[in-house]
Amino acid sequence: MKDRPNATAAAFVNVMKHPIGWLSRIVVDADINGREHLPESAPYIVTANHLSLVDPVFVTLAVGQLVQFLALDELFEQSKVLDGMMYYFGAIPISRVHPPLGAIKRALEVLEAGEVLGVFPEGGRAEYWRERPIKRGAAWLALATNSPIVPCAITGTEATMSLRNPEVKVPSIRLSLHPPLHPATYTDREDPLGAMMDDWTAILDAEIDHWQPALRPSEGPSNSPAENPAEGHAE
Repeated sequence: MKDRPNATAAAFVNVMKHPIGWLSRIVVDADINGREHLPESAPYIVTANHLSLVDPVFVTLAVGQLVQFLALDELFEQSKVLDGMMYYFGAIPISRVHPPLGAIKRALEVLEAGEVLGVFPEGGRAEYWRERPIKRGAAWLALATNSPIVPCAITGTEATMSLRNPEVKVPSIRLSLHPPLHPATYTDREDPLGAMMDDWTAILDAEIDHWQPALRPSEGPSNSPAENPAEGHAE
């Protein structure tokens, strides 16, 4: 399948994570913390808010190993270079309008193989945190595979390659990883998917309100059921 990562992608991330991380701290002023909360081994699902096209890069740097992201299929077939990069690192195309059966199957395969999946529960880039309904796809995948969700809060990337600022700039970025949410904690809830994503949202609420309250609009939508289980992806 085209969306499987190149066999050398994981090795490339492992070799380059330190020099690229060092360079990003100097050039971009990237503050990454909370790595101690990452599970000792995969599978797990890194779930972050989504402001910019560079978010997957910094999430991967924070995790320190290959993260295969669900990505809107609209991003593909616009640039051969971008397509090559996304396919090389195992991005999983997902449709906004058609039933994403192939994306669901591939996401499950990633987790069942003991790898790391990346999901943006807002379902695409947002101009402000909480302006989009939070999708439940990450929770569905977590419960289906008994994989923990690792909440990840990002601020600062709204300054570059975002809906608010599409041009390329040098931002100051803060990324925080938080203790994982384990599916077993939610199986006895009346609405396990909603409860899991409510907790994820509360964690990011506190983090974003503390570091970048300007990312919060005056009002934001509450969590809503996803139209399909894999909703929540990159844009």
